[in-house]
Amino acid sequence: MNKDYYKSLGVNKTASQDEIKAAFRKLAHEHHPDKGGNAEKFKEINEAYQVLGNAEKRQQYDQFGSGFQNGQAGGAGFNWQNYQGGNYDFGDLGDLFGGMGDMFGFSSSRGRNQRRSRGDDMEIAITIDFMEAVFGAEKEINFQRLENCSHCKGSGAEPGAKVETCKTCNGQGKVASVQRTILGNMRVESVCPHCQGEGKSYSEKCHNCQGRGVKQTTAKLKVKIPAGIDSGETIRLSGQGEAGVKGAPAGDLFLHIRVTPSKKFFRAGYDIHTKETINIKQAILGDKIEVDTVDGELKLKIPAGTQSQTVFRLKDKGVPKLNSRYRGDHLVEVTVKIPKDLSRKDEKLIEEIKL
Repeated sequence: MNKDYYKSLGVNKTASQDEIKAAFRKLAHEHHPDKGGNAEKFKEINEAYQVLGNAEKRQQYDQFGSGFQNGQAGGAGFNWQNYQGGNYDFGDLGDLFGGMGDMFGFSSSRGRNQRRSRGDDMEIAITIDFMEAVFGAEKEINFQRLENCSHCKGSGAEPGAKVETCKTCNGQGKVASVQRTILGNMRVESVCPHCQGEGKSYSEKCHNCQGRGVKQTTAKLKVKIPAGIDSGETIRLSGQGEAGVKGAPAGDLFLHIRVTPSKKFFRAGYDIHTKETINIKQAILGDKIEVDTVDGELKLKIPAGTQSQTVFRLKDKGVPKLNSRYRGDHLVEVTVKIPKDLSRKDEKLIEEIKL
């Protein structure tokens, strides 16, 4: 079956090599099986990149199209089957996925044994009230996370233990083998199972964390909630997730914000909406009324002849805009209350008014 490699990578035929590489890296991150992606889709985009990422192979593919795929290349001598059975350098993919246990065995020659597993990211939902979302607040949160062991300082070794070069990997932190895969024979490098990539071992593991270097603890953290945040938005705290193994960087903490609705105010973006009721006299003759805002009570002038459902705008009395000195507005919708059960005297007075 004919394959459209440009379509597989989501690029145009006029795309530059840099654009093709960027598209591949993005899709590879998205579909990599170790990240929960689709293995078949990953194979497809990798196959496409192995052709389009190489200027010579791309030129042949552009020239011969389906003939290139079928191994005939219009008699030009390019054999697709030879390509599928060969050995290739997947260093770019090795860099892309770092120390991950890649199902295809892609590896990089650039110090993979030095990479250690970054700590996991964490997600926590916190609830704040309406006014805290408007003006910001400082909240203290308590949660469970992995932290560096206080006894061994994250090393995994019992203090005073003898440090030795790992005999399994000879201090390289990785072991290598050659495997035959659907893409041909590939050099597979994986983290040493004995030292977990450190290149060294200890005569005695830490008794407190059983040699892991990290331990589950209760963390207390003060978090600054920025003014203007809203429900559904997220705060990212770099390095506040779970600790990395053996000194690796910690993951990030993501706080998902939930805002308790207000009984007084309705928020739409950075604007505040409220409703007020006035009587006929105020609507006809005009008046000043008190209006509740997030800044407290303010006087609102009602002009003579105001109609029901008229909306007044209080400039810059809404919600502060995130990371800005500007604010939204406060919008007041006025409803004119029509009296019921008028006395004969009131009815007569109204009839005498020339409207």
